Amino acid sequence: MDYQAAKSFILDKLHSELSDQLFYHGVHHTLDVLEVASELCRVLGVSAYETILLKTAALFHDAGFTVSSEEHEQLGCEIAQIHLPDFGYSDFEIEKICGMIMATKIPQSPKTKLEEIICDADLDYLGRTDFYEIAASLFEELRAFDRIKTEEEWNRIQVRFLESHSFFTRVNIDRRRPQKLVYLSSLKDLVATYDGDNRLPAGH
Repeated sequence: MDYQAAKSFILDKLHSELSDQLFYHGVHHTLDVLEVASELCRVLGVSAYETILLKTAALFHDAGFTVSSEEHEQLGCEIAQIHLPDFGYSDFEIEKICGMIMATKIPQSPKTKLEEIICDADLDYLGRTDFYEIAASLFEELRAFDRIKTEEEWNRIQVRFLESHSFFTRVNIDRRRPQKLVYLSSLKDLVATYDGDNRLPAGH
């Protein structure tokens, strides 16, 4: 596997083909997931070989956004299947990478240790100090694509999402879950101040 060449290829593709309206799902998010995934691999003692597979999955996990936001995980997997053989990745390795990409689809559904790690890396911000900043970028992205209209609607969605979300690795359960619950409590208090029907819309 020529990981460095695959990394250069996909980052060039993301830089040139992603919409400038992807305020959340931009290259910065892919690099953030890559960094956190690498960190989790070190802390959890993942082998060098599996770390390369996971880092490759992190780089490709949102590549589907170069085509469409709909079913972007499947599209990202297809991009990996087309291009990774050029960098010496085997069918078996690409299958594992696609499993990790598909595991990030909301609601997350990891079946292996590596899939758990990429899922936690993808939503690591939910328990970080930059939560509100990153959440605001996702709100702006959804509003730009006319997927959401008001901040009130967004806050209701955030409460529903945080209530349903779980971290999977012992590392993020310990270091991210407590702060995530603080954010959830604050958002629930905010939503409770809204007038009218307090039911939460589906989706995220």
